[in-house]
Amino acid sequence: MEFEAVIGLEIHVEMKTISKMFSSAPVTFGDDPNTQVMPLDIAFPGTMPVVNKQAVINAIRVSNALHMSIDHELWFDRKNYFYSDLPKGFQITQQARPIGSNGFLTIEIDGKEKKIEIERLHMEEDTCKQLHSWDCSLLDYNRAGIPLVEIVSRPDMRSGEEAMKYAEKIRSIVSFLDVSDGKMEEGSLRCDVNISIREKGTTKLGTKVEIKNLNSFQNIKKAIDFEITRQSTLVECGIPVVQETRRFDEGSQETVLMRVKTDAVDYKYFTEPNITPIELSDEFVEEAIRTSPELAESKLARYKAAGLSEYDSNLLISNKEISDYYDAVVKAGANSKLAANWVLVDVQAILNKSLISIKEFKISPENLGKLILMVESNKVSNKQARDIFAVMVDNNKDPEEVASSIGATQMSNEDELKAIIAKVCDENAQSIVDYKAGKDRALGFLVGKVMQITKGKANPAMTSKLILEEINRR
Repeated sequence: MEFEAVIGLEIHVEMKTISKMFSSAPVTFGDDPNTQVMPLDIAFPGTMPVVNKQAVINAIRVSNALHMSIDHELWFDRKNYFYSDLPKGFQITQQARPIGSNGFLTIEIDGKEKKIEIERLHMEEDTCKQLHSWDCSLLDYNRAGIPLVEIVSRPDMRSGEEAMKYAEKIRSIVSFLDVSDGKMEEGSLRCDVNISIREKGTTKLGTKVEIKNLNSFQNIKKAIDFEITRQSTLVECGIPVVQETRRFDEGSQETVLMRVKTDAVDYKYFTEPNITPIELSDEFVEEAIRTSPELAESKLARYKAAGLSEYDSNLLISNKEISDYYDAVVKAGANSKLAANWVLVDVQAILNKSLISIKEFKISPENLGKLILMVESNKVSNKQARDIFAVMVDNNKDPEEVASSIGATQMSNEDELKAIIAKVCDENAQSIVDYKAGKDRALGFLVGKVMQITKGKANPAMTSKLILEEINRR
């Protein structure tokens, strides 16, 4: 019997707003526990929620990027449950009327595009972080109330590879829109998987199993691949698949049981009474979309149009911060191809060696752009530019000042070079004879002699050209 998997993903995206979804507490990561909270976050009596405007703008932008219908009226609901992660006993979410609905995105699998439909995108507040030990659970409410968007796909994926590609595309969208940093290791993007199997060619769905809190793209793929094998083996052995919640154990590379699901939990949703429906004007929605940052796909097309290779273009958009840095270098006046080479080779080498991010890199994009322009205008050679770059890495000094201080200026005065070349040719007459006899290496020898006399400052291209002119005159 041949089986196929039916897979849907629920992705929670933490927004990097300044303040929380319904309070003025700051949104931060890594602060001491319970230091970034306001009375509302810990359910003090008499506190009232106020909707974060930027969170709404972010949700509109993501919904638009996912080709969704956008609700122009905001409604919030209470999801009621008793648990320590939200002390007020309910979560404010959007159950009945999500801000975004009926969208899709496309992924590429084996060179072919596949459309994944998306059921809904809704806003809600995050819960607190729980730290469990053998004898107690510790609660950190810094995370409680951070704005979230939850993106719920339809069960259109059929493999771990497809699910991983889908999740990667979601992260790219929210990262390039500046909605979230998308760091799974910090919990900024969290993924739950719903998976069942059925006999290939049938339409009836099997028993669904949920895999919770997958924290990397590779783990999404590995967990799904293992679960497909596990469920297929059970069915082949005549053992029914049980509806349950599981987690992925990185040590064993297997999914393990967390709890068995019997009946669906009744959260007794009702409209949030402390937030009246908010009408979003057409102008507000259109402005949120119009001012959206550029998406990776748009950048990819722009880079290719500027003459960059497919490989370099994809490398640039693989990291939003690198892509933004590159754009700023080009904006400073640098040639697109030269800028890509410097950013992807020279800059990336420093980042890798120093184990830093581009945000920690000292050379500003404006100064790197200025250095590249100096190469383009033949003020410095490529070698001299890299000597200047090595100095700038430590202090971000103006490249022209550095060039002057280390004597890294290129000799491009024709009259000066002609005089030196004439002297070199006089002293190496045999090389001229050799070149005219077809020995091309003789030209390189003469160029080398000029570079030796000028201590590497002669413009190489101009030097070669002037030497050929001198040879032709003799």
